[in-house]
Amino acid sequence: MMFSSLFMAFAVVSLAQAVQFNVTVGGGPLRYDPQFVNANPGDTIIFTFKQSNHTASQSTFAQPCVKASNGFDSGFMPVSSSNTDGPFPAAQYTVQDMNPVWVYCKQGNHCEQGMVFAINPGTQFAAFQAAAMGNTTVSSSSSASVTATATTPTGVVTATATITGGGQTVTTTYGSFPGSAAPTSAISTDHKVVVGGSTLTYTPSNITAQIGDTVTFQFMQKNHTATQSTFADPCRSLTLTSTSGQVGFDSGFMAVASNATTFPTYTIQINNTAPIWVYCKQSGHCGQGMVFSVNAVESGANNFAAFKAQAIRLNGTSSTSSTTSAGVQATQTKSGGVVKMNDRGTRVLVGIVGVVSMAGMFLA
Repeated sequence: MMFSSLFMAFAVVSLAQAVQFNVTVGGGPLRYDPQFVNANPGDTIIFTFKQSNHTASQSTFAQPCVKASNGFDSGFMPVSSSNTDGPFPAAQYTVQDMNPVWVYCKQGNHCEQGMVFAINPGTQFAAFQAAAMGNTTVSSSSSASVTATATTPTGVVTATATITGGGQTVTTTYGSFPGSAAPTSAISTDHKVVVGGSTLTYTPSNITAQIGDTVTFQFMQKNHTATQSTFADPCRSLTLTSTSGQVGFDSGFMAVASNATTFPTYTIQINNTAPIWVYCKQSGHCGQGMVFSVNAVESGANNFAAFKAQAIRLNGTSSTSSTTSAGVQATQTKSGGVVKMNDRGTRVLVGIVGVVSMAGMFLA
């Protein structure tokens, strides 16, 4: 009996020691509210995302606006401007130790406008935010000073993704890969691609598109995705295989009932004419040839037929990495809940909260 009482007392003390910090992301000003917290190991941070489309992505003190290697990343969380009462997507992070954790929003230039957050920053938060706003590099030992470093301007092209499903339409504009060609077409074309249905195919499976055109994937029965990959690794996400930190687009799973009469769509905009490789990441589908391409060079070795054959041959098991740059990004919405993040690049969804959008390697 005494043991039981001691155990219960210990449990109550342990629960009392764990604290939950609620952080609002966006919803008006480009900021996290509060901008930093002081937390103990075991405490949790709940990031609740408001309008418009933000992330909670781990960076470093030295590079505030660059995602840390193996750092956590909520991915993009689009929230419609008409959604003022919720539910809102949320991401959870559990504090591991007393070391500082630096966080930023990787949407466009939000970080450069001071949209950063920190856990246990000590006296360094002001320097961290100043470095972010100056697009500078700072010494990790600095408490208040900022040391600027020269940076070479790069042309960042904006891309737009529009996702419709579940009665909601969310349009998001964000930065594409540096160096992408700017859209030049005065007249753009929307290419409709049907995903799944009675066959494991994208129809059509290979198209030619111009800069400024859009590709709209319409998802039919069962549960499919439109996920960017590479020619070398047809059945693995570009986000996972890139050696240069590229983030490929991913619609996420789009479950459609057999008796559905309305169908979700996912739209990307073409920013340059480099080939774009796409696959369905539903188990076994890619290995059965469920792949798609934009601007594959049919006269060369890396044509669509070769891409499909590569997918069937490898069946998603290749570990080859790739550095291809398609210059297109997108975000996705899906029914979901709280994204539970850690610092090892894994992610799970727990609970039912609202619309969840992920584009990073995390959520983790």
